[in-house]
Amino acid sequence: MSSTRKRPRPEAEESQAECPFTVSHPDPNEKEKKPKRRRQNNSEDHPQPKILLQATPFSPRGKFKDPNNTMDLHYQVQPYQKWVDMTRYNSFVLNGVKYWSEGFIFVANNSTIERQKNPGDPLQPKKKSDDDWVARILEIRASDEHHVYARVYWMYWPDELPPGTQDGKKSIQGRQWYHGANELIASNHMDVINVVSVTAPATVNDWDETNEDDVQTALYWRQAFDIRTSELSSAELRCKCNRPENPDKKLVNCSNEACKKWLHGECLIHDALLKTYKRLGTDKPHKSAPVKEEGDESAKRPLSPSESGAAQTTEQSIDVKPEENQQNINLADVEGALPAIKAESASVSVAEPKRRGRPRKSERDDPTANKPYEGLFEATIIDVVDDPSPPMLKITDLRDNVKGGEKSWQEPLQCLICNQELE
Repeated sequence: MSSTRKRPRPEAEESQAECPFTVSHPDPNEKEKKPKRRRQNNSEDHPQPKILLQATPFSPRGKFKDPNNTMDLHYQVQPYQKWVDMTRYNSFVLNGVKYWSEGFIFVANNSTIERQKNPGDPLQPKKKSDDDWVARILEIRASDEHHVYARVYWMYWPDELPPGTQDGKKSIQGRQWYHGANELIASNHMDVINVVSVTAPATVNDWDETNEDDVQTALYWRQAFDIRTSELSSAELRCKCNRPENPDKKLVNCSNEACKKWLHGECLIHDALLKTYKRLGTDKPHKSAPVKEEGDESAKRPLSPSESGAAQTTEQSIDVKPEENQQNINLADVEGALPAIKAESASVSVAEPKRRGRPRKSERDDPTANKPYEGLFEATIIDVVDDPSPPMLKITDLRDNVKGGEKSWQEPLQCLICNQELE
């Protein structure tokens, strides 16, 4: 039997949102030893804990090593009797905002509390790693107005991926180069939280990478993390380098109908700069090919490789309301609705996750790591919105020791797979 918690809880303080429940994951195939019963009704008074199955609400399009992996998870909530004796609800209301089962939420941590104390401090800019934790509600239960809990699945920020995470054939830790700023990772990491730790509803989209028109401007997820195997589901591979896409960076589509591959902007730039370095080295100036007049037979000759221009996402509700430094929780519209009971004073203080370093990338992992042109040349892709003209590459010569020639020029982009010029 194993028990997990997303982050260690600090020592109890008056400011914490108390939660007496823990989640364990017993093996359903393991036979439990049952105590001998002296009375027939003993099992009714004290029923044996049941091992339940949580079907995953996430369906990643990427694959795990085990093709039969569904991320479904067996679990028990302890103390079992206290949990099952509580009433189950479809929603709760906190500070006038209704939260539903199966919805996404932001959950406060220590960084949240610190930012609330210093909301306008310009010296402490908000970082993505310090953002509220994100979770998906699986179940809501309450015994009265000030004992309301939610069983959740945690969404991971990429920074929180633990050491030893399996990403394909690689063992990784933390954020990878292809993870976007608003990217989350779905998981089957289960926990029970006190709902007073919820700060706001969250919108988290399921990003379908196969739909090229599915542009993400809010929080999104595409990969899933299985806590049992520490494995990430795969991401869609792009480009000649056969690596995933970072949605915050440029991706260019090949205009050749027989190809139509999506190419990383940085791979296109890297390829062009390698060719430029091979052609000009450290001391040769760039000179554009002269413009030939119409009728000049020499204009019809093919360009040499050295010339510019050559191919190159029945209601029951529980109400949670604030009053100064206290939380008021009211049950409404349920069978045998309880009278309103003033909640105990509670605020949230949760331990911040430990920050971990990022692993180094090898040249084998990143084909653009070898940059002999660095400090000598740089390039940007010019692609004007609503402009029918093909995207162009602007190359800038950074070499101070080279006299003569042009210091900036444009070249057409070339597909790294089919070698056709992009239109």
